[in-house]
Amino acid sequence: MKYLLRSLFYTVLMLFLISVLSFGAIHMAPNSFMGGELNPNMTPENIAHLKSIYGLDKPLFQQYTDWVINLITLNFGISFVSGMAVSEVVAKRLPVTLAMNSVAMIATFIISLWLGIKAAMRYESLTDRVVSQFSLVSFAMPSYYLALVAMMVLSVTLGWFPIAGMHSLEPPDGIGYYLDMAWHLALPIVVMVFVGVGSLVLYIRSLTLEILKSDYIYFARARGISQKQIIRYYILPNLLPPIVTMLGLSLPGLIGGSVILESIFGIEGMGQLFYLSAMSRDYPVIMGILMMSAFLTLIGNQIADAVLLKLNPFVKR
Repeated sequence: MKYLLRSLFYTVLMLFLISVLSFGAIHMAPNSFMGGELNPNMTPENIAHLKSIYGLDKPLFQQYTDWVINLITLNFGISFVSGMAVSEVVAKRLPVTLAMNSVAMIATFIISLWLGIKAAMRYESLTDRVVSQFSLVSFAMPSYYLALVAMMVLSVTLGWFPIAGMHSLEPPDGIGYYLDMAWHLALPIVVMVFVGVGSLVLYIRSLTLEILKSDYIYFARARGISQKQIIRYYILPNLLPPIVTMLGLSLPGLIGGSVILESIFGIEGMGQLFYLSAMSRDYPVIMGILMMSAFLTLIGNQIADAVLLKLNPFVKR
């Protein structure tokens, strides 16, 4: 109970500090949706009227207080651009981003785990060198560059995948609708997986090499235990804690981890929404996405800590 209360207090405190910093940074940002920078036809009377509608004519402390109270009730405000509630705008785009990033994250961890262990088990062999070079290329490859190259080769030249968008001009009905969506999202998911596996493969390979140097691995091999059993009973259990931690830290990427790729491929998701909101100074949407990402980060850390306590009860609470 003490651990749960301390975790809850830590989460609430961090959310409060993040909200203060985010609110202050947004209000100190140059230019504004209400100013004449984006729309020179805005008159002072129109600006004053809009500020009164959105409560921007109140003192800064009162604006922050009202905003926090609304956050508690899951009211993220009203979008400057569309005039819709931020929660409605986010609800339209969130499922696509969650589905795409979840598939990419799961595939990245599975492929990285397999390649990292395989390279470590065959240390300094041809397989190890090939996997290491592949990981370095993946680690150094910018996602936007790979996305453009993939579009030129696989979409324009070969015609295997659509260039952009989420659906065909005339999408089929029924299950064909979702298959058509999967076909459109396949290329950006492949790009995300390719760019994401590099650093993770090198990390898992390094951890596995350290595990292989342990005394219990030598004793296991001396007893004639097969390589598959060593991986299953000795390596994977020791790799679980750091992998769980990284999975917890990857949760915020489910919302905002594909800003560039969604903009390049024309996918109407959270990443594209964040980019368009930043360009149009739609601050309620930006603040809503920032707070969602912060909440996911903190919750991910708490979930990872709880799982680590389950995996290793000797961890200090």
